[in-house]
Amino acid sequence: MSNQTGMPPAPRKPPRPGAVASRAKPPLEYSILYTATLCLLAAGAVMVYSASSAESLLNGSGDPSYYLRRYLIYGAVGLMLLHVLSRRGLGFVRRAAPLLLVVAFALTLAVMVPGVGVRINGATRWLAAGPVQFQPSELLKIALVLYAAGLLAAWPARVKHLGDLFKPLLLVVGAACTLLLLQPDLGTAIVICLAIGALLMAAGTPMRMLVLIGGVLGALTLLMILVEPYRRERLTSFIDPWSDAGDTGFQVVQSMIAIGSGGLFGVGLGESVQKIFYLPEAHTDMILAIIGEELGLVGIAGVVALYGMIAYAGLRTARLAAARTSSSSRRGSPR
Repeated sequence: MSNQTGMPPAPRKPPRPGAVASRAKPPLEYSILYTATLCLLAAGAVMVYSASSAESLLNGSGDPSYYLRRYLIYGAVGLMLLHVLSRRGLGFVRRAAPLLLVVAFALTLAVMVPGVGVRINGATRWLAAGPVQFQPSELLKIALVLYAAGLLAAWPARVKHLGDLFKPLLLVVGAACTLLLLQPDLGTAIVICLAIGALLMAAGTPMRMLVLIGGVLGALTLLMILVEPYRRERLTSFIDPWSDAGDTGFQVVQSMIAIGSGGLFGVGLGESVQKIFYLPEAHTDMILAIIGEELGLVGIAGVVALYGMIAYAGLRTARLAAARTSSSSRRGSPR
């Protein structure tokens, strides 16, 4: 059969060897990460609405879906960023890390400028643009982890000497924690120190240095807790919340009541009692207690399992990345 020019059709070219590979299924860790993330977002949307709708309607904006809509907007933005970064690759993230760190520091500093930072519950930790509030310390967490990972990967020998490790990594982390303590936000500072400590351990820092750094930070943390009355009250209420169940231990006690009421399978989705004016911050800090009350131990175990999947995907990715790096260095070494 010929075409309109009367010439026989050209034979089809066989597919390129790389064409099949380009259509290959994504790696297992990629699928696990996306699946767990989407499941957490979906479950989070359901629970945020359940935990916030009654209080928003009765004593808030009058709109039961107010916090749900905010949650969905933030979730959509996060998914878009996740997709873009996965397409751009690790090189782009590594190059953007220093700039991201500078922006995070600038925003964290802006929080303390009078008239710019928003004060809530005795702490100035937020920036606001209309109805949208943003906590720069959350961005600072990510920026510091990316910066530290890039620095340790580029100069692995730094972890062998405390002086090399102090400049610039520990100096930058110390400056970030100082800014957070001025807000004050000791909890986020502790989270950052633990994350950087995990990176140092993975990078091969000698145990004696880790013990020294951890001991100094632990002593400073204890000192900061002891010098502030409200921090001492939080510590004592955490150890024995029932000793002051109506004041300092109120939130912990109410969360224990919520989880205890849920039992194994929960009281049913949307049937929580503690979320209505009993448990403070039910849709944010204490949402796990509402999950335990409505979905029981099974619901909490499901959330833990999803986070476990994310951890597994991350560890698997790190292990494969180390293997690829080792094989590439062996191929490139002179014979």
